[in-house]
Amino acid sequence: MVNPNNDTITAVPGIKIGHYTDLIGATGCTIAMMPDYGATAGVEVRGAAPGTRETDLLKPGTLVQKINAILLGGGSAYGLAAADGVMQYLEENNTGFETRSGIVPIVPGAILFDLGIGNPKARPTSDDGYQAAKLASNKPVIQGTIGAGTGATVSKFGGIQNAIKGGLGSKAISIDETFTIGSLMVVNASGDIIDPETGILITGSRTHDNEFISSRDLIFNNQTPQIPQSETNTTIGIVATNIPLTVEEANRIAIMAHSGIARSILPSYGMGDGDTLFVVSTALESTPSPIDLTRLGTIAAWTVEQAILNAVQLNSGLSGIPSAKEYTTKTSE
Repeated sequence: MVNPNNDTITAVPGIKIGHYTDLIGATGCTIAMMPDYGATAGVEVRGAAPGTRETDLLKPGTLVQKINAILLGGGSAYGLAAADGVMQYLEENNTGFETRSGIVPIVPGAILFDLGIGNPKARPTSDDGYQAAKLASNKPVIQGTIGAGTGATVSKFGGIQNAIKGGLGSKAISIDETFTIGSLMVVNASGDIIDPETGILITGSRTHDNEFISSRDLIFNNQTPQIPQSETNTTIGIVATNIPLTVEEANRIAIMAHSGIARSILPSYGMGDGDTLFVVSTALESTPSPIDLTRLGTIAAWTVEQAILNAVQLNSGLSGIPSAKEYTTKTSE
């Protein structure tokens, strides 16, 4: 069961999370480390502008059946270099896919564009990825402006100058007193964050009247200063569980869990987003799930929603971009 003192993704047995955070440059990376024996994985890419690594390897019918870590990073495509450091750390610990020529660690990843705030020359490096992997632990995940979520922003249809701070969030829940499923989401969306239970607008573009205006209203009234460009956004994340899954099932859960993004980010999956979601099972054997996949996918999507909400409600402002809490508190004074 989920530890009452930890309802984040590290409540899933075998998952460890490590961060590298650069508050000056407004960037960072987050590494999810799998058990030594690896994890079964799947992926679903929905956005039109993804920046990814090794995602083709996670589809059914490929040779490698287990992964060793996942990189979530800022820095746009430059940030993918952080995975090299994760590979180095894993190789030093003799962890990876065995070949006759030695170990090859399997580290899929996805990045977001955070070069619009802070220092655009600050990007996660191989050394940063190495240190994040080395520091990974199963302690409760610190949420907000940290790791890959450091330079994340949301609600950009009113222009980056009117955006709200995004971030990193996580949520986990027990299933049938035996299994755990959890999500970790890095929210750097072009659109707004909506509470799917109430429909309440959590973030929107800041206005001259010190209020929020929704991206939908800006779009419907053709008032967007500019449609966020393809390189400026992306929501990326991981769903993890100790429920046994096959590769095919992990990919199906990734598809279903994406509905959590669609319900809590409006709009989502646009030309300016690279939305990517990984699913991993830390069960020792890759066997068919003992739980109905429709039920499992529904619960997975809920954890994605909650992680997204946490990402924007537990963060703090950076580089002149306020958090939703800071902005609404200031305007109510």
